[in-house]
Amino acid sequence: MVKATAAVVAANAEAITAVFYPNMFAAHPELLRVFNKGNQASGEQSQALAASVVAFAVSLIDPDAPSFDHVKTRIAYKHVSLGITPEQYLIVGKFLIGAVAEVLGDAVTPEIAAAWTEVYWLFAVILIAEEAKLYQQAGVDPTRPLRPYRIARRIEETQDVVSLVLEPADGGPLPTMQPGQYVSVFVDLPDGSRQPRQYTVSSTAFGTRLQITVSRVKGVDGAPDGQVSAYLNDQAKVGDVLDISAPAGDFVIGDEDSPLLLASAGAGITTVLPIVEHLARTQPERQVIIAHADRTAGDHALRETVLHVARHIDNFSAYTWYEQVDPDDTGAQVGYMDLSTLDLPADLQVFTCGPLPFMRHVRSTLLARGVAPENIRYEVFGPDLWGPTLERAAG
Repeated sequence: MVKATAAVVAANAEAITAVFYPNMFAAHPELLRVFNKGNQASGEQSQALAASVVAFAVSLIDPDAPSFDHVKTRIAYKHVSLGITPEQYLIVGKFLIGAVAEVLGDAVTPEIAAAWTEVYWLFAVILIAEEAKLYQQAGVDPTRPLRPYRIARRIEETQDVVSLVLEPADGGPLPTMQPGQYVSVFVDLPDGSRQPRQYTVSSTAFGTRLQITVSRVKGVDGAPDGQVSAYLNDQAKVGDVLDISAPAGDFVIGDEDSPLLLASAGAGITTVLPIVEHLARTQPERQVIIAHADRTAGDHALRETVLHVARHIDNFSAYTWYEQVDPDDTGAQVGYMDLSTLDLPADLQVFTCGPLPFMRHVRSTLLARGVAPENIRYEVFGPDLWGPTLERAAG
């Protein structure tokens, strides 16, 4: 039944999730405190959910479909960072199946509804189990997923980027974290709403503190500016307390010794610094290449800090591209990042982070140069539209 109807559901998946979210929030407005309103307004959350459910259904009916494991892990980490509970899957299931019936109308027979209800619950139970494992591994009580952190210091990195150095306000130790992971930061906004955002732990140099680096989100094409990023840049002050999750995410390097390329753009630089810090401490002999793209040198946050730490790595090189280059900035190239002419070693491992078009450009360039696709890792700030988009393009 799923195989016979998958194409119809896939064709209407975004319309289904566009109905699902408003209906669910109308009945359960408390869930707005754990969902990113910006991603809701842009439609990215609906697209990501639709693509994920369809990808899971395809993995059930097509033995040649891509593995769902990677998508599962990324969703589970995101849910753990937000404190999602098994009970909330009951709410989601009710309104998601209801949205299928609302959008497809009389085409949804009882048999079709039962088949897709089973798909949803297989999807949900797999995620619930993965999330339970992640909560246990992190030593986090799912009923109390957040801890209070006090802002100990503000560092104005650029005009639109601030780093916040945070220390546990409960007096406990920092949680275990791996370079490249993120935390969810919950902010109580002046209008009375509460919103979470994920930020990479941008430095692991502090033994008793963690640092996040927040880039101001500016609205484009009539969209509003980011509420949370604006608040943290303009109003959060030393002494304020924020609720923060345990570190999460799978964008972490292993202990292999193969050469490493870190390709970032804009706020993606926040994933580079902790990885460079880690390598300087643990593998200073490993070859590391950094490639970063930004609008201007004035927008390039953490630049000097990364270069300072990288002096402790024996075989290190850095390349920079700016859309506009100042005459006195002789170390940068003008335009968009171009990896086609870089001298790349064999067996290269790649970690890339930045806007989706940038990461797709990096991936396609490196694939054309012979880098194995399994050697290219990525991190997405926001709903993960990378994998589903590639699947649609391939299929």
